[in-house]
Amino acid sequence: MADPLNHSYYAATAHEWRPRNDIRGDSRCDVAVIGGGFTGLSAALACAERGFSVILIEADHVGFGASGRNGGQLIPGLRWAASELEEEFGRERADALFDLCWRDNRVAARIAKHSIDCDLKSGLLEAAWTPKDFGAMRREADYLAGRFGYQSDVVAKADMPNLIASPLYHGGIHDPQGGHFHPLNYAIGLAQAAEAAGVCIWEGQRAYEITDTADGLGVMTDRAHVAALYVIDATDSWIGQIEPDLGRYTVPIMNYNIATAPLANADELLPSDAAVADSRFVLNYFRLSADKRLIFGGGERYSQTPPHDIAAFVRPFMAQVFPQIADARIDYGWGGAVAVTMNRLPHIGRRGSVFFAHGFSGHGALVTTLAGELIAEAMAGTAERFDVLANLPSRPFPGGKWLRQPLATLGLLYYAMKDRLG
Repeated sequence: MADPLNHSYYAATAHEWRPRNDIRGDSRCDVAVIGGGFTGLSAALACAERGFSVILIEADHVGFGASGRNGGQLIPGLRWAASELEEEFGRERADALFDLCWRDNRVAARIAKHSIDCDLKSGLLEAAWTPKDFGAMRREADYLAGRFGYQSDVVAKADMPNLIASPLYHGGIHDPQGGHFHPLNYAIGLAQAAEAAGVCIWEGQRAYEITDTADGLGVMTDRAHVAALYVIDATDSWIGQIEPDLGRYTVPIMNYNIATAPLANADELLPSDAAVADSRFVLNYFRLSADKRLIFGGGERYSQTPPHDIAAFVRPFMAQVFPQIADARIDYGWGGAVAVTMNRLPHIGRRGSVFFAHGFSGHGALVTTLAGELIAEAMAGTAERFDVLANLPSRPFPGGKWLRQPLATLGLLYYAMKDRLG
């Protein structure tokens, strides 16, 4: 189906992928996976590697949602700082979360194992919007180094031009463990690996209900019924359409990206070729593509209606960071929904034989692959690592079906206004 938000650089430069829509009526498998993003694809692949028979059901095409449209930023960890996790949950749980979400880079492992061509680059710069933000970054870097031996580079304001040609920032932290990639080509690479492992991928099939049956579970789609022993719901922003009660745990926030034409001065803008994310609540995040375009995400909207001209909406944010390319030609503009939880931690768990993972809150490019693999581990009988994430606290947004989004929007607007007031 056509999507006005999907005029993306990624779609234009994606590797060849033939649609999988040869559905042969009702089917049976061990595991039915709903959703063809990073979570669903990695879960399907990991389940197949453990000997399960798997059918993956995707309403459009693999990587159609946030997995194929995001900024391509590979940011280790969670939305909470590691020190905050220890303060809230104690030393033992913080250790387990750190081992999973900082040390265990399953994206790099999958790229290496399956030779996925997705423009992987190392390096992430967290840029401080205010001097206060820089102070907090330095303290966290010291904590990570002293507590976990996790090394990153503190960059003083005077040294920032070595990494980024922008006058805005008051220093930053360069993390060589982070990086960036072409997310849609990564999704396609996961899908190809999953098929090679025996996964049957159904595209163009919208799942709309999970049912209990005499022998297990059933997934109803537009054109077929799938009987399964287990179901993995990896639909993220769309999870409420299948399981309305889980939909109460997130709200969708619309986020937008642009890609310039190839820039002659690209290497001058970002000499380090690192991905950059700044410390604003409504953050700017940007990086260079393999062909020297600036891919820039900035601003967000709490209405589901996209701006009439995405490029015009994002350009002022880009021009504020890089006034030297304020008038650069923009070739692509696109957007999509990010599912955000109340506390910005992912909501992962199981209910009987149904597993789910959603609400990665804009911090999911690395954690989604991990979540899919942990679900497969738990399904195979080893749930210790899965439980580390499944035991993160979560609660639904207040306001019920009709007021949840407006109430969440008020809170988000408050923090966005604090950005503007400094």
